[in-house]
Amino acid sequence: MLLNTSGGVTGGDRFTVEAEAESTARLTLTTQAAERVYRAQPGETGRVDTRLTIASGGRIDWLPQETIVFERSSLRRRLRVDMAPDATLLLVEPLVFGRRAMGEVLNDIRLSDRIEIHRDDERILTDATRLDGSVPQVMKGAATGDGATALATVILAAPGAEAFLDNVRDLLPAAAGASVIRPDLLFVRILAEDSFALRASLIPVISLLHRAELPRTWML
Repeated sequence: MLLNTSGGVTGGDRFTVEAEAESTARLTLTTQAAERVYRAQPGETGRVDTRLTIASGGRIDWLPQETIVFERSSLRRRLRVDMAPDATLLLVEPLVFGRRAMGEVLNDIRLSDRIEIHRDDERILTDATRLDGSVPQVMKGAATGDGATALATVILAAPGAEAFLDNVRDLLPAAAGASVIRPDLLFVRILAEDSFALRASLIPVISLLHRAELPRTWML
């Protein structure tokens, strides 16, 4: 379990996480609570860099809870995975734009978020998100979010990942999709009106793909 003793991320912060699963080992990583990205001073950006390495036959389940973005925050986040051809990765990244129950509307944020997965030294996936300015303006379009204020990315990179496709699709709400974008690589995106609705859709999918009891902090 990862702990952020500062209570959140703000401009000028630097956080780095490195984890490795050796051959045949399984490692599950989660957070004690939702991460928060707070207001940054002009010209300052918080940076979070994560590097995961999975050896032959190993498995990493990257299951952090939501990252909640606040007004006038600035975040640059990078996550890179290097994995053996027969390794397994389950990666979940939920992202929430403000707390809807508190009436928060984000009109000025800067977010640069990038996920890269390399299998046997070949890059098999890059997922990049960039959002500058007003979240409602960017997310209101049918092709950019249809008004959603929360989203999650779920990736299963594993031998035979495509076998889960139909069962995952059966669990998804209308504002979500799942595809096998290349052999042994399943990609899921879920949109929701708020963090509560996002969790309701996300937990069944994680439970199916994790194939073990979820970390207790996810169920509190």
